[in-house]
Amino acid sequence: MSDWRGDRVGAALQGRNPTVVAELDAAFAVIGDVQFLPGYSLALTKVPGVDRLSDLPRAERLSYLADVDLLAAAVETVCARFDSAYRRVNVEILGNTDAFLHTHIWPRYDWEPPEIIGKPVWLYPHEYWKDPAKALRTQHDDLRAALTEEVARLRDSIEFQFHV
Repeated sequence: MSDWRGDRVGAALQGRNPTVVAELDAAFAVIGDVQFLPGYSLALTKVPGVDRLSDLPRAERLSYLADVDLLAAAVETVCARFDSAYRRVNVEILGNTDAFLHTHIWPRYDWEPPEIIGKPVWLYPHEYWKDPAKALRTQHDDLRAALTEEVARLRDSIEFQFHV
C-alpha cells in the first residue's frame, strides 16, 4: 500500500487507493489527503494516462463532469450538516502538479482566516499542506462515512441520473 500515491488512478482501479469513497461512472470520488478544510474531496479520472479534461472524448468528458457535479453536491450537503459555518464549495481543475485528470472540491467556511476566506485555497501557508495534524486520519472517519453515504444516495437518485 505504500506506493499508492505514486499512481493514484491505477491504485484506485486496483482497489488499493485508501482515499476512495465511491466509484462513479467516469471518476473515483476520493477524500483529500489533507483536511484543513474538512470535507475536501477530489474526482479522479478512471482512465489511466488522461492528463487533462480535453484528452477525453466529449461523451466521456460530460460523464466525468457529471461525476464532479455529483461529488460537489455531496460535499455541500455533508459539510453543511457537519459545520454550521459552511459557506460554499470551490470546484477546480488545475493539473499544474499532478499529471492525471482530477478535480478539487474545496469546501469553504466562515471561520477561515480573513486574509484567505475570499481567495483561492492555494494561498494557505505551505505548512497547512504538510502538517500531520491537518492530514486525513481516523478523526475524519465520520465525515468520510457521511460522504460515502451521500455520494451513494445521489448516485442512486433520479436527480443525478446522467445519460449521454
